[in-house]
Amino acid sequence: MSEFTGSTGPEGSAPSGFSFENVHRNAMIEQMQQQQSGAFHGLAGASASAGSSPGYLPMATKTGTTIVGLVYKDGVVLGADTRATGGSEVADKNCEKIHYLAPNIYCCGAGTAADTEKTTELISSQLELLRMNMGGTQSRVVTACTMLKRMLFRYQGQISAALVLGGVDATGPHVFQIYPHGSTGKLPYTTMGSGSLAAMSVFETGWTEGMSEAEAVDLVKRAILAGIFNDLGSGSNVDTCVIRTDGTTTLDRGAVQPNDVQPIRDSIRRSDILNMRPGTTAILKSEFTAAKRGGVTLADVTVTEMET
Repeated sequence: MSEFTGSTGPEGSAPSGFSFENVHRNAMIEQMQQQQSGAFHGLAGASASAGSSPGYLPMATKTGTTIVGLVYKDGVVLGADTRATGGSEVADKNCEKIHYLAPNIYCCGAGTAADTEKTTELISSQLELLRMNMGGTQSRVVTACTMLKRMLFRYQGQISAALVLGGVDATGPHVFQIYPHGSTGKLPYTTMGSGSLAAMSVFETGWTEGMSEAEAVDLVKRAILAGIFNDLGSGSNVDTCVIRTDGTTTLDRGAVQPNDVQPIRDSIRRSDILNMRPGTTAILKSEFTAAKRGGVTLADVTVTEMET
């Protein structure tokens, strides 16, 4: 990748075309990775002898993830697991992967946790501003899809956010899949993430056109559970979100908790010998001293005007 060298407009205006503003950052990260790898294998060579310290490459938190979405007779159902991983470690057992975009639009995110969170936050604020400019009219699902795909395409896949977008507007229910490099597809049902193959097998078997809400929610739950039990990057609980054509939405956190360990912990009987009961430690002295001058009051606070 080379830095943008296209022609610029008038003095002070930004260049048109693709945004390559992270080129130098990416080159620095690659250099840090090479230094770290050389120091690890004892091959630092001249750089180590010159006194330069080995680099450290930070590891992004990946969500691993199984996310799904489908269209049913009266709306859209989205689903996601709740495990976030950092390498081979589970970083969060109950992270939220179903993000709010608008009252009638929600989005599931897979990939780097920070990228999915901030990308959906940015588009959500832009949709809110657009609704205010349009007199409070309802946001269209295709508008959110266009905003997301344009932003992701601008960064050529460097933003690791794979999204399942679902919502209901004046034209009906819609589900879109959006890849990190900006390509999109409008489908009746879709899955994304590391557990997408297991979830897709459930959808291919059980999805039918004109499903009821109860059938659709049950199918989404079974698809996410397939990802949880067959993919190491997915786990913990199942979250669902139902967006209906009548304007109501239901976001159910922990709709299914197949790995709830609380009953197991409650069944363990621990010895009471090590519990410290009241009175075990003797109180040698107890004394209370009131603050001088009655404590701090507003008269002791100095208020200064803020420079504007």
